[in-house]
Amino acid sequence: AEFSAFSNTLKRCRNEKKKYSVFNQRTEEASATQYFQFYGCISQQQNMMQDFVRTATYHRAILQNHVDFRDKVVLDVGCGTGILSFFAVQAGARRVYAVEASSVAQYAEILVKNNHLSDKIIVLPGIIEEISLPEAVDVIISEPMGYMLFNERMLESYLHSKKWLKANGKMFPTFSDIHLAPFSDDQLYMEHYSRANFWYQQCFYGVNLSSLRAAAVDEYFRQPIVDTFDIRILMARSVKYTVNFMDAKEADLHRVEIPFVFQMTQSGLVHGLAFWFDVAFVGSLVTVWLSTAPTEPLTHWYQVRCLLQTPLFAKEGETLSGRVLFVANKRQSYDIQIVALVNQTGFRSGNILDLKNPFFR
Repeated sequence: AEFSAFSNTLKRCRNEKKKYSVFNQRTEEASATQYFQFYGCISQQQNMMQDFVRTATYHRAILQNHVDFRDKVVLDVGCGTGILSFFAVQAGARRVYAVEASSVAQYAEILVKNNHLSDKIIVLPGIIEEISLPEAVDVIISEPMGYMLFNERMLESYLHSKKWLKANGKMFPTFSDIHLAPFSDDQLYMEHYSRANFWYQQCFYGVNLSSLRAAAVDEYFRQPIVDTFDIRILMARSVKYTVNFMDAKEADLHRVEIPFVFQMTQSGLVHGLAFWFDVAFVGSLVTVWLSTAPTEPLTHWYQVRCLLQTPLFAKEGETLSGRVLFVANKRQSYDIQIVALVNQTGFRSGNILDLKNPFFR
């Protein structure tokens, strides 16, 4: 009876901790359920592991900085099947705590046992905001980047994990740059309008749909477009915004404002802004970069483009200024507000987009 009472008390304490964890306060339950179901699929893990640029770059960053891992204690945040944990052991890590909240944690455990590394890699099911480690760690490794860098809000979990990092510890990746540049793409703009033209029909099986066309246009233009493109559509040199994971706090990512001033290198219609990101692994021996730029080999992150509701005409030599504002929401994503102005003419445009609902082109 005493054990039963103790067990029930322990369960209540765990439930209370879960209820008030940072993750649960910032995340809708339905969003979290869908998110962890998605990443619990082996097929999705395979999709990421088969991204050669992603996996090979992590492997190189860890193995070429073996001095940062040899005989060290490592934390792998959101380990998936544990591939980064295996890399850490290959680099000489003494122990790796592999934290994974989705059901794929069970498969990570199977791989660890089958590779005879149960003495090195300890799989901990759960989210990092609720996990307790038995010791501080020397290095944190993770792959927390989403579309446009910020999507899925896993970067906040990565920053949260620093509570377990020793003074002078290392983080792989160490910092990230998100790049943006104006682009011109008539075809893409017209494609979006054409999608909405379905609702322009006045006799769809005898039903007039046209009263919904405006709503359809608004919805489609709220979708960031995930694809890749020829760099010749870019109309100015990109500007970048840096997030230093060593210094940043979780709250810094609740609202991210990126001001921009572009010197136009060609004349034409600006249809929107294109985004991509790089991350750097700053080790004791080498710094390794993982880039999703349109000039680099394609990754599963592709690039992302956000259309303006109304294109802006700008001439070569003119300046396009404004800002991009990312506001975090409880759906593990961001609402994006773009405001752009051609300084010489005063013409302005903008858009509000939903990063949770991208269009995969």
